[in-house]
Amino acid sequence: MVTTSRAVPRRTILAVPGSSDRFIEKARTLPVDGIFLDLEDAVAPAVKVESRQRIVAALTDDRGFTAGLVTVRVNGWESPWTYGDVIDVVTAAGARIDALVLPKAQSAAQVQALDLLLTQVEHTAGLPIGGIGLEVQIEDAVGLLHVNEIAASSPRLASLVFGPGDFMASAGMGGLNVGAQPAGYPADAFHHVLMSILVAARAHGLQAVDGPFVAIRDVEGFRRSAELSAALGYDGKWVLHPAQVDVGNEVFSPNSADFERAQRIMAAYAHATQLAQGAVGAIVVDEEMVDEAGVKLAAAILARGRAAGMEEKS
Repeated sequence: MVTTSRAVPRRTILAVPGSSDRFIEKARTLPVDGIFLDLEDAVAPAVKVESRQRIVAALTDDRGFTAGLVTVRVNGWESPWTYGDVIDVVTAAGARIDALVLPKAQSAAQVQALDLLLTQVEHTAGLPIGGIGLEVQIEDAVGLLHVNEIAASSPRLASLVFGPGDFMASAGMGGLNVGAQPAGYPADAFHHVLMSILVAARAHGLQAVDGPFVAIRDVEGFRRSAELSAALGYDGKWVLHPAQVDVGNEVFSPNSADFERAQRIMAAYAHATQLAQGAVGAIVVDEEMVDEAGVKLAAAILARGRAAGMEEKS
């Protein structure tokens, strides 16, 4: 069973510490596409276990969340908490969870282990088998080397997510501002990493999501970071603060001019195909040549725009 959450928009995914009732409450109505209730980096070791019940209470609260995608980030397999995170949270609130987020993935086997454990919990809790998806973070050099196998590891997989903080530490990059370009390098230091993750994701029908930009007051810095990954083709980016939400939603949505041009291309190509009874090579739209590759690009822009709630002109 392939997870249904692959098709859900992920322009902005809000990180919500599972140890904070205040942040959980604030997250309920923010206009993000998704949230993840965190049991990993945002939660101190001393309160990880008790935070599971706080997340269960938040998920089972009938007020729900405005976000269309609700996920939980469990602790990675290098920790002693992964098993308990899955058992406690999914057993009690699995019907309200779209996906689990696995951090620090280094191999396909780690994803498959979580898949198997999740299947057992779904059986025990009476949940649909395979109904909960997986989102996997690539956060270090080992994970990047194995990203293709990771992307192919489970039908539950919905997205690959870049984790810039741990990756910067793994690679020995300079700088302390997670998600920002390290000083002294004249090009995009993350280009190879982002492109490798993107290619692996697309080869297996997954979404690709950029990681956080931690300077929450530097909205323009966040915009620059988001624009770089959006230009490559990323579906969205993690956000840490409400100030980043509107910018993220804007950057990862097609602009209105591109959306309207994509509509013209699709309409013109469909008309030409009908007239030529399918024998169409290239056509001219807005004084530019458009062939089958251009039609595929237009279709992708239309799909992203529809997912973002943009309305097509009749």
